[in-house]
Amino acid sequence: MSFSPIAIVGQAAVLPGAPSASALWDVVSEGRDCIGPAPEGRWRVDPAKVLGSGPDRTWSDRGGYVRGFEPRFAEELASDPFLMPSDRLLGLDPLFQLVLHTGRAALRDAGHSGDGRRVGAIFGNLSYPSAGLSAYAEAVWFGRQRPDAMNRFMSGMPAHLLAASLGLGGPAFALDAACASSLYAMGLACDALHDGRADVMLAGAVNRCDDLFIHTGFCALKAMSTTGRSRPFHAEADGLVPAEGAGFVVLKRLEDAERAGDRVLGVIRGVGLSNDGRGKSFLAPAVEGQVRAMRAAWERAGLDPRTASLVECHATGTSVGDAAELRSMREIFGDTPIPIGSLKSNLGHLITAAGVAGTLKVVASMAHGVRPQTLHADVPNPELGAFRLLHANEPWVCDGPKRAAVSAFGFGGNNAHLVLEEPGAVRATPVARPLRMEPVAVVALGARVGAGEDAADFAHDLTSTGSKGPSGDIGISLKGLRFPPRDIEQSRAQQVLLLAAAREAVDPLDLPRERTMVLVGCQSDPEVCRYGARWRMRAWHAGRDEAWLRAAQDAVVPVLESPGVVGNMPNIPANRISSQLDLGGPGFAIAAEELSGTTALRIAERM
Repeated sequence: MSFSPIAIVGQAAVLPGAPSASALWDVVSEGRDCIGPAPEGRWRVDPAKVLGSGPDRTWSDRGGYVRGFEPRFAEELASDPFLMPSDRLLGLDPLFQLVLHTGRAALRDAGHSGDGRRVGAIFGNLSYPSAGLSAYAEAVWFGRQRPDAMNRFMSGMPAHLLAASLGLGGPAFALDAACASSLYAMGLACDALHDGRADVMLAGAVNRCDDLFIHTGFCALKAMSTTGRSRPFHAEADGLVPAEGAGFVVLKRLEDAERAGDRVLGVIRGVGLSNDGRGKSFLAPAVEGQVRAMRAAWERAGLDPRTASLVECHATGTSVGDAAELRSMREIFGDTPIPIGSLKSNLGHLITAAGVAGTLKVVASMAHGVRPQTLHADVPNPELGAFRLLHANEPWVCDGPKRAAVSAFGFGGNNAHLVLEEPGAVRATPVARPLRMEPVAVVALGARVGAGEDAADFAHDLTSTGSKGPSGDIGISLKGLRFPPRDIEQSRAQQVLLLAAAREAVDPLDLPRERTMVLVGCQSDPEVCRYGARWRMRAWHAGRDEAWLRAAQDAVVPVLESPGVVGNMPNIPANRISSQLDLGGPGFAIAAEELSGTTALRIAERM
């Protein structure tokens, strides 16, 4: 399938050390390391209470943090309000405020104002509970606050709020494909433009969830850097360092941008998405899956990957992950000595927002004609081979147009690769918009509703006066299950329910492995907040004896272990299905509030 070029006409970001997209270039070009200790009060517990080794501990509080944003946003509201009441927006979680600020700033950077009926917004949102949801849930559970019917915390709400606050009428939803989320969002935004469902699309991602869970969870996974240093491609790299922030790009069909005389920052030539399917594990990258995403992007672009003159790598600073990525790249780029780099050496791992931040870095690099350095890689990974890891800035000189790629690979086997080109290198081609969608057949059903065990029980409940009632214990057949029972025991109910329904639905089918997607609608689960309550209890009940504290903590939720981190991971409901059924097409979770399921169906119909 060919890919009609898409223009990037606007950008905005709020990232560690960089309150704007232009400031990000200053960080990168000057070689700044923006990683530091957690801001005071961010974890709502004295870091000394949770720092250390062993269960319920994080061995570092270092990360890429956005500092001072909330006061700036309050000043922005006072002088430049949104369509929604300012007092309501001020009371929202900083996650929402990051989305509102960067979304509007990106549209303004693109010169867009006025009618938003043909403007949409698709972005990644790490659907772990936000800091606000964690604090609210704890207050309700411990009787300090009554439940509030107002939806202020769910993972699909930021997209709806952004649309309402800016008067957008196009597609608007959030998704979670873990660390690949923002490139997935950009791919889906390109689809919306190609199909004529919108004329302008905001695409990007935000990560501003409860940072204590992220730090402690990554330690439970043994993925966190023990030194607190983000060192992509270093031979002694010892893990990732989490980061937070938001970034957006504004996309238009290239022909429309040229006709309107828009400033074009860069051109998207192709996007490739895949899932590992049944890899070694959710946490172990699969070269085969990454290669499929890379190859798809370049094939859709109709370009030779060896013409790339820069690759912004995923490269999180985990020795296994970095080595796997280099092996994947050799399958696509061969022994071409392509310059490579990773923004994570400056900011840490932005998780959902990593891909869009890398895109902003590459766009700025093209504009300035400079390929920037990667920090902290004085002893390179032995898998580096012919690739040139840049230790200093250098002029971007190449034969032909400046062409680059951005990779993002996520837990759960999510892979994304984006091909970028400098403005003016390609002529716009008319986009063939389908006059009508081809009819799509529903060929199988699976359901787990209430106490029902299958679709037949659901149909019975719909057509009879009685029902089996609400769900109690949630079970799943172990026959043919590809996961250890302990992993399932430590998984959220939504993962188990969706997996059971999917297994029922596909039972009579023979699915094409590489061309079968998995799309699920789901939201952040407040039960995940129990871990934050567990870790903060020692501060709340200082002075209690150790036996009482341990019993109280265990009564809230058991200690967080590696299977529990995966079992609470918000993209895994889709990726557990991909792994169980060995499906290599894209798999991700969609958050659009009560429209989540129907949004998933619309995307599936289009794909």
